[in-house]
Order: sequence, then structure tokens, then C-alpha cells
Amino acid sequence: MTVSLRDSITNGEAPARPQAPALKRRWLDFGQQLDWRRRLLLGLTGWLLFVFGWYLAAHAGLASERLFPGPVAVMNALVDLFMEQGFLGDVVSSIRRILISFSLAVAIALPLGLLMGAFARIDGLLNPLLGAFRYLPAPAFIPLLLMWLGTGDSQKIALLLIGVVFFLAIMLADVTRQVPASFIETAKTLGGGRRVVLWTVVFRHSLPGYMDTCRQMLAVSWTYLVIAEIVAATDGIGAMMMRAKRFVHVDDIMAGIVTIGLLGLAFDALFRLVYRWRFPYLRGAHQR
Repeated sequence: MTVSLRDSITNGEAPARPQAPALKRRWLDFGQQLDWRRRLLLGLTGWLLFVFGWYLAAHAGLASERLFPGPVAVMNALVDLFMEQGFLGDVVSSIRRILISFSLAVAIALPLGLLMGAFARIDGLLNPLLGAFRYLPAPAFIPLLLMWLGTGDSQKIALLLIGVVFFLAIMLADVTRQVPASFIETAKTLGGGRRVVLWTVVFRHSLPGYMDTCRQMLAVSWTYLVIAEIVAATDGIGAMMMRAKRFVHVDDIMAGIVTIGLLGLAFDALFRLVYRWRFPYLRGAHQR
């Protein structure tokens, strides 16, 4: 070892550094990136574990099968609801209410969030008001909405709107504040006016965050669906679940819960596809 080191110095060569041992790749480690195949495999594994645990719990004798049906019974009830009881019409009614109410919420919250995040005076004016309203439970408005709007679709859409719009405006304002100040100063230096900077810099830089925030808040809208449809409703997933409650059809109730979960998962996947198609340059930074 000493001879080789002396020879290398004599010949004018730098001594070779000992190589560090290669780090062993762990199955669970920080900062890992997964391709879509591994994500799909892990997602399917999680679902299989959940269904298997549900099956074991349903057959463990903790409750009667009528009160706690297993996954097979719930799937049979779901097929019967679609084939025999016209459940597709209820699903379409619920989706329509979600789409209308959430579109209205975005139409109201997006301009408010953009202006609140961009201008401190507007934020100082509106943030205390919206911040207080978002802590009010949406079901508390049901008596007022029934008196003001009756028992039709307007009352249900208004309840879904109230449950989302205040949170959405505050969260969109937080996204707007993340625009680097250097971008705004550069645009102003180049002669951009307030309207131009707001649209071409602030809004466009925040657009990926807006879409991601809307994706998350859409899940909140689905959580309020049953509450909106249990009061004087004749159609919708929540109305079907209330009808099933009268006859103690727990399998139908759980089938409705499964339907809401699957619909929410489908809408979330749609948002992800649009996000990846519209913002491919952020694909690596927003793998969730």
C-alpha cells in the first residue's frame, strides 16, 4: 500500500480515493419516486387489504349479517339497486348537484382568492369575514335554507355551496400568496400594469395550485352530499340511503356509501389527468 502510494506520487498521479460503499436501496425510504405501475400495484394492494379486513370483520360474529353485511352482500345490493330500483337516476341527480354547486363555488371563490392573495387591502377587508364564516357548520343553515328556498334543488345546491365556498376562497388566496415577489417586480419593471401583472403573472403562476386546491375541496363537497339530500329529497344517493334506513336495509346504505366513494375517486382521477395534461412540467413535483 505504501509502495503504490509512493509510486503514484513519483509519477505525478493523484492517489486514487477509496470508493464509498454503495448505499443499499430500501423498500421504505425518504424522497422516493414511484412510477405509475408501482403506484397502481400499491393502490390495488391497499384496496385488497381493506376488502379482506372488511370480509373478516363481517364474518367474525361481531354483529348480525343484516346490520353489518360483508362486501359480497353489499356488491349484490349495489347491482340490485342499479338493475331493479333505478339507482342510476339517483346517481345522476347527485352528480348534477355536485357539479352545479362546485362550479358556483369556484366562480365565487376564485376571483376572491386571486384578489385577496394579490392585494393586502382586499385581504384585510375580506379575510376576517370569510375566515369566520368557514367555521360555521353548513348543516346549521338548513332551517334557513328551507324557509328561504323551499325543499327543491335550490336548497340542496345552496347547502353544498356554503359548505365549500368559504374554505375554497381562503385556500385559493393562500396559493396566490406563493407567487414569488421577484416575478411581480420584474413584470412591473418591464412596464406591466396592475391588470396585466395580475392576469399574466399572478393568475397564470397560481393556476396549477388553483387546480390542485379545487381537486382537494371537491372531496369536501362530496362529504356534504348526504346531508344535503336527507332533508325532503325524493331523488339522489342520500335520498336512497334514507329510504333504505326506514326498512333497515343496511346493505343498500353501505352500497350508497361505496358509490359516493367510487364517484369521488373517479372525479379525483379526472382532476389528476387534466392536471398532468395541462401542466406536464410539474409532473415530478406534484406526485401525490
